[in-house]
Amino acid sequence: MGASRVVIIKSPGVFAASGTPDPAVVARMFARGFALLTGEGAGARAAAALFRSGDRVGIKVNTIGGKALSTRPEVADALASWLAGNGLEERNIVIWDRTARELREAGYAPGSGRPGFRVLGTDTDGVGYESGLVSHLDVGSLFSRILTEYTTASISLAILKDHGLAGVTAGMKNYFGAIHNPNKYHDDRCDPFVAQVFDAPPVKSRHRLTVVDALSVQFHRGPSYHARWAAKPGTLLFSVDPVAADSVGWALIERLRADAGLPALEAEGRAPGYLATAEKMGLGRSAAAAIETIEETLS
Repeated sequence: MGASRVVIIKSPGVFAASGTPDPAVVARMFARGFALLTGEGAGARAAAALFRSGDRVGIKVNTIGGKALSTRPEVADALASWLAGNGLEERNIVIWDRTARELREAGYAPGSGRPGFRVLGTDTDGVGYESGLVSHLDVGSLFSRILTEYTTASISLAILKDHGLAGVTAGMKNYFGAIHNPNKYHDDRCDPFVAQVFDAPPVKSRHRLTVVDALSVQFHRGPSYHARWAAKPGTLLFSVDPVAADSVGWALIERLRADAGLPALEAEGRAPGYLATAEKMGLGRSAAAAIETIEETLS
């Protein structure tokens, strides 16, 4: 079996003078990232390598951190627009998270957005969680109906940040926002729970892609925002291997910590052990030797 591919796209010019991401630059980062990830040059061919034309695609964002530390609307919009421009129907695309309040506070407009695709919180009237409990390994949860009924394919579009309990929160832990009781699964550094929630049928059967928003990264004292320990690597990570994507994100956090003179997460007893657990469960690869990274910088 070949190595798991993670594409790293950087752009030093991604932030406009206002401090917000430049949508045109983000769009180019997506186009190049998908081309390298799939090995297909044209956008439509790259999209076809990942999705069927009739797929209903859910883009799961992470907006618990407010405007300072959430998946940026400019990034989610660029991804939705890339999908819609390459063979998927806008009406079949939904950007979503736990609550409409968190989406609004992060700069989204729940219930609207670009004409055609939707922005929804699970707590939106008429949505909610499934009534039937999913019992899987050590996890027992109700899953968002946005995941189970509104989508056939899921993208985890996660913000990359340090986490005081889990060590790292990125693509896999993003699915804690798809269940009604994530508070139950933070013991033992969230291990094995991050892996087990991902392995549960509602997630595993739909997940197609991880994109990690590392335009800005909280590398210490997360998951809340602290300007002192935030950096702007201007990076997006792409992979169909959820474990590999998060492992490369972890390595980025460690580099930022080292640059700031901070100890490694292992030294603080916070290494994200759930990634090794996920590898043992067959969900992907966490070892650097088993991951092929392709890195490109856009001007």
